[in-house]
Amino acid sequence: MESGNRTLGVVMDPIEQIKPYKDTSLAMLLEAQHRGWRLQYMQPGDLYVRDGEAHAHMRALRVSDDNEHWFEYSEPADRPLHDLSLVLMRKDPPFDMEYVYTTYILERAEMRGTVILNSPAGLRDINEKAYTAWFPQCCPANLITCSIGRLREFLAEHEKIVVKPLDVMGGQSIFLVQQGDLNTNVIFEVMTANGQNFVQAQAYIPEIVDGGDKRILLIDGRPVEKVLARIPPPGDARGNMAVGGTTEGRDISDRDRWICEQVGPVLREKGIIFAGLDVIGDYMTEVNVTSPTGIRELEKQFELNIAGLMFDAIERRIREAE
Repeated sequence: MESGNRTLGVVMDPIEQIKPYKDTSLAMLLEAQHRGWRLQYMQPGDLYVRDGEAHAHMRALRVSDDNEHWFEYSEPADRPLHDLSLVLMRKDPPFDMEYVYTTYILERAEMRGTVILNSPAGLRDINEKAYTAWFPQCCPANLITCSIGRLREFLAEHEKIVVKPLDVMGGQSIFLVQQGDLNTNVIFEVMTANGQNFVQAQAYIPEIVDGGDKRILLIDGRPVEKVLARIPPPGDARGNMAVGGTTEGRDISDRDRWICEQVGPVLREKGIIFAGLDVIGDYMTEVNVTSPTGIRELEKQFELNIAGLMFDAIERRIREAE
């Protein structure tokens, strides 16, 4: 596809603060630039709506695969978002109301013909923890509740559980709780704000220790053939790279493929072009759609071009819409 006359915008956290050697958003931008896309850079606060039309205070961007100098951008200028052919929404969680407001603005541009990755409505529909409830056949025993009493009952049933808030990322504020732990009540009280906030509890999956927490990347509903296992550091139950987990690329398993067959078509129908499923052992634990990572690590180990596969899917969607 000829992309030289197309412009891509990216909405992300400050680009100067990323780690370029592992940043998935940078991998996407490098691939787009290689294909001839012109790039525009925005942060969420640069977006606004005037008389029903979405605009942004944006900067022309150039990127480089250089760990010292990976970007340069121009002075900012205001322009309508519908001037762009594509917008990558790559803002990290928390998924708070400011994030929701950003999706409303992007949806106004989508209604004018701009492709948004991922779909604003899909981002609002799919909470990365809670959406596992749509696929109970793929998941460990789990509970979403704000009731401390129900959490105690769930712990008594399973003896060892993982408790997560619903709106954060990167392994933040995740607790491993065991029956008999003297801190149990305090953990439940703090996490639920004394019964006011919903949390997710999942039965502990012991395979996390040796097998790690696998990240399976889905592109337009189909899995990448290699998965990224994230192994917890010593003394931790979390494999997230953000908390010191190490990574190891592996072949996708038959069970992984089956999980993708359950989840992938639903995500595609909701306009989720790029997603990351988290799987421990045989069970899916999260459906990541806001800003999935893992491209750089897998591309480096296996000499893949995952960002290229993603842009093949994006450009196919744009052709279909024309």
